[in-house]
Amino acid sequence: LKYSFASGLDNSEAIADTLAAYMAQTREPETVNRVYALYDALTPADLKAGAERYFTDRRLVVTTLSHEPLSAVESKAGSVDAFTERVVIRDPQVTMLLQKTSSPIINFRLLFRAGAAQDPEGKEGLAQLTASMISSAGSRQRSYEEIQKAFFPLAAFFGNQVDKEMTVFIGRTHKDNLLAYYDVIRGQLLEPGWSEDDFERVKTNQINAVKVDLRDNNDEELGKEVLYEMIYREHPYGHLNLGHVESLQRLTLDDVKHFYQANYGRGVLVAGLAGDFPEEFAKRLKRDLEGLPPGEMLREPLSSPQPVAGLEVEIVEKETRATAISFGFPIEVTRARQDFIPLWLVRSYFGEHRSTNSHLFQRLREVRGLNYGDYAYIEYFPRGMFQFHPDPNLGRRQQIFQVWIRPVVPENGHFALRAAMYELEKLVREGLTEEAFEATRNYLLKFVNILTKTQDRQLGYALDSRYYGIGDFTEFVRSGLEKLTLEEVNRVIRRHLQTENVKFAIITRDAQDLRRRLIENTASPIQYDAPKPDQVLAEDKVIGDLMLDFKPEKVKVRRLDEVFR
Repeated sequence: LKYSFASGLDNSEAIADTLAAYMAQTREPETVNRVYALYDALTPADLKAGAERYFTDRRLVVTTLSHEPLSAVESKAGSVDAFTERVVIRDPQVTMLLQKTSSPIINFRLLFRAGAAQDPEGKEGLAQLTASMISSAGSRQRSYEEIQKAFFPLAAFFGNQVDKEMTVFIGRTHKDNLLAYYDVIRGQLLEPGWSEDDFERVKTNQINAVKVDLRDNNDEELGKEVLYEMIYREHPYGHLNLGHVESLQRLTLDDVKHFYQANYGRGVLVAGLAGDFPEEFAKRLKRDLEGLPPGEMLREPLSSPQPVAGLEVEIVEKETRATAISFGFPIEVTRARQDFIPLWLVRSYFGEHRSTNSHLFQRLREVRGLNYGDYAYIEYFPRGMFQFHPDPNLGRRQQIFQVWIRPVVPENGHFALRAAMYELEKLVREGLTEEAFEATRNYLLKFVNILTKTQDRQLGYALDSRYYGIGDFTEFVRSGLEKLTLEEVNRVIRRHLQTENVKFAIITRDAQDLRRRLIENTASPIQYDAPKPDQVLAEDKVIGDLMLDFKPEKVKVRRLDEVFR
């Protein structure tokens, strides 16, 4: 608890939020010290007595959800006792990126320039499986259960994030526990245990992440990932990072070992370290990591995605209560390109993630109440439904422009799609006004600091800046925005955005009917529960009749079980 509490105090906002909760009780920050002094005074016997008093059958409520009637055995009252059973490059050197601060929290980011784009054909998901066999499995010295027990009292963290061209291992611990923590993760990184039991557990979890977490339970992320596979067919980016179910089922432990040897070399590694770490520790980390294989950096040319010709749609038929829509097309702009800053501003104006002020949000949600939110992106942004800001270390040499229409009721799905395309077409035709340009620029000049508000995020963005060959991200953005003009922004809109060649991914239950309506350009009037201004109703009529050229051969319906199969 103590170290977990300290880990959370890594930015001004978090400190203010934390103090407010304690000061609400006694109006003084000393409450924090008194609480932790009380914790220090507790003994295991005190905790046992508390558990025996409160965690009893009399206080227990068990809730079970079922499609079918439950049997008498399954519907019996629960028992606490039932839950207490124990379940037993040519010799390259490692590049270090060190950010020395006064924080007692030590952050690690070990970034390998390898990812899902290196998955062999027929073995999609291997990069993710390999990373999970490092961070979520045992080492030669410790079983995974022993590692979890070692981590718990340290309130420490060690995990991974795999994308197309990057795999990053992310760690965090308190300075007091640095050596004990490092002793554990060193074994996981450099001497994996390669246990068959771990392999079967991790592989099963990954298969379920595709089948259950993504396909069955997350229409929003499902639509976004279907769109990426559509855009990058027959391309190194052309499959889900988690992999496909059938390819995952074929993977073996030998496949994982081979991927580790081939792709986890010191020549493709940048080791990031931040916090008040001892200099000698940084040297030790470098020495240890230089025990990895050489791993020469091979930056092969990346083929372009197939050209998008016209409007192409994949409708995934699923028994679901709402319709989720994503659409987009490839763009050549990354942070390394000159047009990034102006296009980043356009994206923010049009659909800043979770911003109530963005144009799409105002027109689709605030004016019409269609859904929870509507956003636009020029960089890959997974897990958007769970967070406000993008994760670092998702660097790519190619990106797409994407619009995410969060789920709407099925009868409004066609209208919502048309409304977003109507607004995009208007943006391309008219550009930004001086007022919108200045307001968005002023917002981003402050917002960029929030993106790097924690030490860990600063480290992640520094690694990304090295990847793209730019300077400090916040300074890169601020200096770019300060020099930007409205004319340049509108030039970039005309150069990179369009509505003629677009791919759409839609998750809905009425797939065949929606396909027919798209092809026939059926009118899609919207009904409101409350009166709307005449101006809105007049615009609704224009949107509801908007002609979009969907060819029958380019509007396909897929069954859910075919997706990521």
